[in-house]
Amino acid sequence: MTTDTQQKILDAVDAGFDAQLATTRDFVAIPSTRGAEGPCQDMIADLLRQRGYEVDDWHIDVEDLKDLRGFGPIEHDFSRARTVVGTYRPASNAGKSLILQGHCDVVPAGPLDMWETPPFSPTIKDGRMYGRGACDMKSGTIGALYALDAIKAAGLKPTARIHFQSVIEEESTGVGALSTLQRGYRADACFIPEPTGETMVRSQVGVIWFRLKVRGFPVHVFEAGAGANAIMAAYHLIHALQKLEADWNERAKADRHFKAVSHPLNFNPGIIKGGDWASSVPAWCDVDCRIAVLPGWSIAECQKEILACVSAAARDHRFLSNNPPQVEWSGFLSEGYELTNSAEPEAAFAKAFGAVYGGVVPDRAFTALTDTRFYGLNYNIPSLCYGAKGAAMHGFNEYVELDSLRKSTKATALFIAEWCGVERV
Repeated sequence: MTTDTQQKILDAVDAGFDAQLATTRDFVAIPSTRGAEGPCQDMIADLLRQRGYEVDDWHIDVEDLKDLRGFGPIEHDFSRARTVVGTYRPASNAGKSLILQGHCDVVPAGPLDMWETPPFSPTIKDGRMYGRGACDMKSGTIGALYALDAIKAAGLKPTARIHFQSVIEEESTGVGALSTLQRGYRADACFIPEPTGETMVRSQVGVIWFRLKVRGFPVHVFEAGAGANAIMAAYHLIHALQKLEADWNERAKADRHFKAVSHPLNFNPGIIKGGDWASSVPAWCDVDCRIAVLPGWSIAECQKEILACVSAAARDHRFLSNNPPQVEWSGFLSEGYELTNSAEPEAAFAKAFGAVYGGVVPDRAFTALTDTRFYGLNYNIPSLCYGAKGAAMHGFNEYVELDSLRKSTKATALFIAEWCGVERV
């Protein structure tokens, strides 16, 4: 690709950036929490149709997915779950095919009074866009779409097949991405513009979700010693799992990517529910937990370690020793992923990065997970993950930095052109 062609694409990104931000604002304004992603998928399908892409919009059938590698159990109403894929087919095939993927699901906003601006009324100020999902990852999804627009606006068209995929469930199971593979979508490479802080994810953790179900013995609080407090018993198990977390982080010190990362494997008791009455010793407590695992670790073996940890802790507890808790697998059962067999797409991205930023692409060992794992682990499709800077993902006042978004859109557009090839319209 010539310098002149690169510049035309970069100029086109600049020319379309105000429109890109307006579309991003509309996308962020949709409260697409788990089970409510439909309007976002409608919007993406409409945007793809307006651009002339072939649109495949289908309801996900969990029965089709449950035996596939990386599947995580679904506990909520999944009857409206959909995946949307827009396909561009070139007049002539000269380059390499590409999957561009973003997820439209977002995590809950939490107490609204703890936000400085309403989470689903996206606000631009001080060079940032604030709102739930503005960073993770609606700005990246729309950025990829406008990267394709910039190529067209520059008077060019890609010379390879491109699948633009909008998926759900990235924040809880990943089955949206898994559904695209079950449907048959494949490409020579995958690119996911998650907000990685302008770094390339070289290695990422896997994640296991599980629920501790503790049952106590209820009595009136005036005779609390005669009962068994399920909430306090649950804390006993949490402390034991923190020791498992410490053990796993010791093992992580030998990993070639994560040895330089302080405490990469995080255990989090994220939801706790229990009891029925302030003056009654609680009879029940459920704790929803998340723990990370390293690439190469067996999910099944890690599950066994979790069960053994909980069992051992229960044996050391006066009440739980005779009333053992249950462990349920409640979402992610996801392996970690290390980027391999990716020299060609990485070389293409390195050219794009150099034209926008200069220098060498910074690498990152990522202590969260992305959908890249499905493509790399299940079908050996090299899957790159790179995106803009932002902050407060899953927190209050989440934002994406607009200058960084502009640059990452430019890098994405140049990578598409380099990898897929372009010709004049």
